[in-house]
Amino acid sequence: MKLLLKPLLIPVLAIIASPFAAATEQLSIDRIFSAPSLNGSTPKSLKFSPDGSRVTYLQAKKDNLNQYDLWEYNLAEKENKLLVDSLDIFSGTEQLSDEEKARRERQRVYGSGIMEYQFSADGSALLFPINGDLFYYNLAQQSAKRLTNTPAFETDSKFSPKGNYVSYIREQNLYALNIDSGKELQLTTDGGGVIKNGMSEFVAQEEMDRMTGYWWSPNEKHIAFLKVDESPVDVVIRNEIYAEEIKLIEQRYPATGTNNVDIKLATVELKSKKIRFIDTGEDKDIYLPRVQWLPKGDKLSYQWQSRNQQTLKLNEYSLKSRKQKTLLTEQSDYWINLHNDLYFLDNGDFIWASERDGFKHLYRFNKNGELISQLTKGAWVVDKIENIDEENGWLYFTGRADTPLERHLYKVPLTGKSPENVVRVSKRNGTHSIVFSKDSNSYIDKFSNINTPTQVSLHASSGEQLTWLEENAVNDSHPIKPFFEQLIQPEFGSIKSDDNSTNLYYKLYKPSNMQPGKKYPVIVKVYGGPHAQRVTNRWQGGDMMQYMAQQGYVVFQLDNRGSNYRGTAFEFPIYQNLATVEVDDQISGVKFLHSLPYVDPERIGIFGHSYGGYMALMNMFKAGEYFKAGVSGAPVTDWMLYDTHYTERYLNHPEKNADGYQSSSVFPYIKDLQGPLMVYHGMADDNVLFTNTTKLIKAMQDQNKQFELMTYPGSKHSMRGKKVKVHLNNTIMSFFDRHFKNEKLTVDEEQISR
Repeated sequence: MKLLLKPLLIPVLAIIASPFAAATEQLSIDRIFSAPSLNGSTPKSLKFSPDGSRVTYLQAKKDNLNQYDLWEYNLAEKENKLLVDSLDIFSGTEQLSDEEKARRERQRVYGSGIMEYQFSADGSALLFPINGDLFYYNLAQQSAKRLTNTPAFETDSKFSPKGNYVSYIREQNLYALNIDSGKELQLTTDGGGVIKNGMSEFVAQEEMDRMTGYWWSPNEKHIAFLKVDESPVDVVIRNEIYAEEIKLIEQRYPATGTNNVDIKLATVELKSKKIRFIDTGEDKDIYLPRVQWLPKGDKLSYQWQSRNQQTLKLNEYSLKSRKQKTLLTEQSDYWINLHNDLYFLDNGDFIWASERDGFKHLYRFNKNGELISQLTKGAWVVDKIENIDEENGWLYFTGRADTPLERHLYKVPLTGKSPENVVRVSKRNGTHSIVFSKDSNSYIDKFSNINTPTQVSLHASSGEQLTWLEENAVNDSHPIKPFFEQLIQPEFGSIKSDDNSTNLYYKLYKPSNMQPGKKYPVIVKVYGGPHAQRVTNRWQGGDMMQYMAQQGYVVFQLDNRGSNYRGTAFEFPIYQNLATVEVDDQISGVKFLHSLPYVDPERIGIFGHSYGGYMALMNMFKAGEYFKAGVSGAPVTDWMLYDTHYTERYLNHPEKNADGYQSSSVFPYIKDLQGPLMVYHGMADDNVLFTNTTKLIKAMQDQNKQFELMTYPGSKHSMRGKKVKVHLNNTIMSFFDRHFKNEKLTVDEEQISR
């Protein structure tokens, strides 16, 4: 076994080994999901005001984790204080349109009150979308003005770049409102039914990380927008089953292998309302995942992606000449991962992220798309561009140059000299999320590691800490304090894959108060899907894995091939055949567990949700000799039921890979189920449709396979709400306890006597 942690992590582990303060309470499932959060104060949506005078963030009310207010840290006064109480804006029961509900579900945004906010260009005002209307908040006057008051819902609201307008979508059309005059401009008129103007289509929201469908030009003269025609997409009727009713939902759902939307790119001039469509080519079966204006506002870039996602073009369109050119083309025999790392410099050059050398790195091109230099290089990946300081010639980015388990802030010269020699800016070992100020002189660092709950601090661009914004120290008033002594710190390590091709990183929790010679049951907590990583050096102190370990389980997580932040050679082996190398790697993890003297090989279970639910099924069905019991949550069971963009990225089109779709579904392997299995699913899931589970139920019944089932009326894919989470997790623990703890523990009596 090769240990993962590099010397840089030794100080963290030394802290972990230090004694804790006395505990007074036992961690319970109910407490994990109750207020106040065991994570302490964890501000979200951190931003600098445009003038740099304050840092703002959203924070839940102490007595209601689902109600958010806007707070600030005033840099002059050096104190945190409430800036806007959401109840002062709107105090009734919030009503959301179906579109906004779906949009928030896909953004994984949950709660009420102030959930989104934007500064005006000069920082004097804020924009809040609440209860389907828009509110303009004057910071100097500390008062809110309602901008819209219509029966319809306004969504995807934005300040214009200079702050003269507010734009939004209403009833599938694009609008702009002049703030001073109050005059409303309707910029498109044919929206409604299957036509959506300025809106992102389903797969863009769910799979492309694009939640908008329109973009302001920097000079405020034009807006680029997408016109989406959903008429080619098949209509599916799905059930949303609630406690007292069943809703039949008609949804245009682009299942893999079926038609996508027709999509067009256009610009509209505010002054004349004239719309011009941009020719995106003869092939209409495409994706337009990204649109971005160049700094002067006279040119527009857009990314063109082929249906099979093996070609990605960066195109540039001139508003004046109405001509366009392709700046660069990325190609792959597998798939191209999308990103948000395109940045145009003042001189016309641009920065672009690419995986062309097997790892995501940053490159500089001239205005014609010719490569000038590679800015970062090595057997590690860049996460994203955080800031570009053109004046001083630095590019700041987060990445994994030290270890795949940690995200750090680094900088490199914009010239591209010595791309292997990046400079690490962040100091502490762990996971850093960064927000830079507009002037590049300072940044906000949202940090945690396995031993430290999330802390927020203000730093100079050199990395020097200037002040705490939220220290979140574990003192007597911190919610985790009564449980801190009992926290079990996991061990990190790595094993080799079965073919010796790569290291697989793992995280392992040992039960508390282990006895020599006693063998313990194991719960393997799995996700295993692409674009995800679970084994990281970040805070997870008050979660269910901690609870499981405190209840006498060994808890094990392993990031198999196909998961994120390891480069394309680690990701691509899953192409056209899912749950093959992933299952092989999880088996390698169990073989490693078998080598541990305190593990009972006859009591190893597996649990996962979503792709993890799919992985739990496939491991139970294909590797029953290793996994003795399993819990599968909201699983994909038949990839023909999932959407085009995600599924075809990894399995290709069904017509080109019919065998791969069949071998990647769970149904050929049900016959091999040996151990007890529990399945749960939300009955209003609009992501992994409940049909996946009903098909599984019927197939298992047809083969006379016994299993347990728990369904949750009204629950979506993320299983939100305290009552749901408490019941669900008690159900999961009850399942494993019944099958793993109601048996005589295996003990080596001779070893205990010694």
